[in-house]
Amino acid sequence: MLDPLQGFVVFLLVTVALLGATVATGLKAKLRAHLTLVVFTVASLGLAIYYAEQLGKLYNLDAAGAIKPVHLALAKIATLSYLAPLASGVATLRNRAHRKLHLKFAIATVVLTVLAAVTGAWMILAAEPLAG
Repeated sequence: MLDPLQGFVVFLLVTVALLGATVATGLKAKLRAHLTLVVFTVASLGLAIYYAEQLGKLYNLDAAGAIKPVHLALAKIATLSYLAPLASGVATLRNRAHRKLHLKFAIATVVLTVLAAVTGAWMILAAEPLAG
């Protein structure tokens, strides 16, 4: 089992790589690969979130100051944003006219994910490790 820092870093990097591959296969309309990558991306994101929560238990996150509520809000919004490309993706499977909307939702989700990752790293760097 990975320690919280290792697990978070590994699954964050894997999630970002999978997001990139998911976008690339979507843009090339490689449907089977795209759908497979969506599943792996969401699973990797779940593991990144799990390890982030474990990592957070090792720090006094309140010491990070104002970035904590900003990160937590962005993280929740980013996680929920995955529902938009999921729903629009299903709609696109049924009607290709939804493809542009699906792309917009996917880009927004990627941007929110990156913002959550950056603010999360900022929060950890600004926080104080708990004695222990």
